[in-house]
This record gives sequence, structure tokens and C-alpha cells, in this order.
Amino acid sequence: MTTIVKIQRKGQMTLPTKLRRLAGITDGDLVQATFQHGKIVITPTLVIDRSQFPTADDEYTPAQRRVIDARLRKADADIKAGRVSKAYSDHAEFIADLHKAAAKFSGKAKTTNRPAK
Repeated sequence: MTTIVKIQRKGQMTLPTKLRRLAGITDGDLVQATFQHGKIVITPTLVIDRSQFPTADDEYTPAQRRVIDARLRKADADIKAGRVSKAYSDHAEFIADLHKAAAKFSGKAKTTNRPAK
């Protein structure tokens, strides 16, 4: 899509709504403007606000590492003890396995002390 945009005071311009939608740009987004081969190229840019992720560049803290390691050990123990379910290729295979398991239990109906009619 090509459109003509008027440059306002201080070099400001408005990108038409259609262009912003096509580029996935919304209010408050940042864009990168570069000059390439005689053209101005505007590219949407993702910038991480480091204040929202203070440890984004750091490794886990020792306390976090202990929690992660403990959970991994528990998961390994569950796998070794067979406390995991089978992996299914799709939902149909899962449902078929459920029906098979239900059939095993249907023959083991509980006995009740109901009086005979």
C-alpha cells in the first residue's frame, strides 16, 4: 500500500490507520526510522522495559534454583515410579483409552444391600 503523508511542524507526520493496522502498530508503540537507499523506512520495534523485568539479564537466584531443582527431582522420581500418563497422538486415542479403562471397571460393580423386588 502506498499513501502520501504530510509532514507537519517539527517533522511530525500521521501514519494512516490502514498502514498502522497492516504494520501492527498501535498507540504508544515504538518504531525505528532508518534511511536506506534514498528512502525512509519505518519499522515497528519491540523494546523491553527493563524496569518491569529487573532480573531479565541475570541467571536464577540461588533460592529460585533450589526450587527449580527440587521440582525437577520430583518430576524425575514420578517418571521412574511410573506415575505419569501415556502420551497420546490425538484426542481420539485418549478417548479410546478412557473407554477401555472404563470397561475394566464396569465389571467390578459395587455390591449393595438393596432388598430384592
